[in-house]
Parts: sequence; structure tokens; C-alpha cells
Amino acid sequence: MTDFGEDDFFVASLKGVIARINPSARIIDITHRLPSFDIKAGSFVLFSSYKYFPGRTIFLVVVDPGVGTSRKILLAETDNYFFIAPDNGVLSLALEEEDIRQLREVTNQNYFLQELSRTFEGRDKMAPVAAWLSRGISCEEFGPERAFYKKFKAEKPQIKRDEIIGHILYIDKFGNLITNIPEGMLELLQKKTGKRELSLSVEDREITSFEQSYSSVKRGELLFLVGSVGLIEIAAKESSAAQKLRIKNGDRLKIIVRSL
Repeated sequence: MTDFGEDDFFVASLKGVIARINPSARIIDITHRLPSFDIKAGSFVLFSSYKYFPGRTIFLVVVDPGVGTSRKILLAETDNYFFIAPDNGVLSLALEEEDIRQLREVTNQNYFLQELSRTFEGRDKMAPVAAWLSRGISCEEFGPERAFYKKFKAEKPQIKRDEIIGHILYIDKFGNLITNIPEGMLELLQKKTGKRELSLSVEDREITSFEQSYSSVKRGELLFLVGSVGLIEIAAKESSAAQKLRIKNGDRLKIIVRSL
């Protein structure tokens, strides 16, 4: 998974490196269309998809605005998976969900390409490490153990009286606004207030349609619902909620879900 896009040589180079070291490796693309340099978007997409892969999958994640600096390269082994990425917070959400067996700083040059550039460590260091790991090299061989990894500060939704205060976590290709509010928090709010009906306020707009599916409202109408990853999202039927509300990926705002 990268923010490289698909128009240049970047993705092909990573795949070529892996194929030379382990021709039998099976490579699956999650996406290469992450917003450029957007660590939080990368963290969310990884979090939303990694659990559906087979156990012992190796995830190579390259969203790396700090390439060529002192930032480290991280190898994480959990009870279920391996993750290789720059230590910049992109693994924050996934590793919060996993039981970590060990964290390693990738430093062993024996597993890098012989010729190194300063601007493409995904190709020169991370991809070969992923390939050698897939051939059975143990994590211990790649570098020293670390006690921590970098996390970005994630705002948590909060219940205040008869409201939930949250924020936008991600904007998908359809313009749906995915919040950080889990479905279970709505149930807690309803239980606390004894009221069943809900509305959602974002910026100066109030959305009263809390539905089960996108098709439950008229075309272009705004609604909110529980999305596929169990989080509340704001949508517009066959349209873009992000455009209608003039919200861009990464914008900070306040979402309030309250009882009517």
C-alpha cells in the first residue's frame, strides 16, 4: 500500500525488487492512490482492510514524507501479521488492534539493495526486507528491538450529556465522510437518554435521516448511517457528501450526534 499512484515507475520498482528476491511471493495491492503524504489516510485504509487477509501476511506500507531524514523504518510482528513501514505513525490504527510480539528497527544493510538512494527507501530498503522476510528470514535478523513506535494523536469521540462529539476520520472515493464514532456509542447514548431518535449536526447543517442504507433517501439527499467498518459516516445518495458540505480530506471539524 502506497501513495505512489500508478502513472510512474515507483510501484513497478517495488514489485520488481520483491520478485527478484522471492519469485514465488504473492503480491496483493491494497491501493496506491492514497492522498500524497497523508499518513492518517494511510493508517485508516490499512486499518480498514488488513484483518481480511490471511494470517502471517506481510504488509508493506510506504507513505513516507520523511524519506531521507532520521526517521526510522519499523518492522512489527503481531500474533497474526507482519508490518513494514516508516516509523511515522502510519501503523497507528492497525497496531492498536493487534497484540504485538516484537518491534524492530530495520538497520541490517545485508537485506537492503546494494545501491541506495536517498529518496526511495521503499524500493531500496523496505521492499527487499519484505521479500527476505517472506523467504523465512527471522525478524531478529533485520535490526535491534524497539520498545515503542510513533503514533499520531487520534482524537477520541466523547459523550457529553445528550451528545456525541466526534470528527471526520477519512473521506472515501464516493465522498462519504467517515467519522470516528463507532456504532456502539450511539447505542450507549440512546440507553443513557432513553430516546431512540437521532440527528447529526456538522458545521451549520443538520441531518435527520439516520438510515440503514444509502438507498433509503432521495437522490442527492444527505443521510448518516453505520458504514462497513462499523463507524458512523455521512453520505449523499449517488452524490458526494464531501462536496455538498464543502469538506476536504484532512479538514478538522466537529460532529455532534444528539437525541431529538
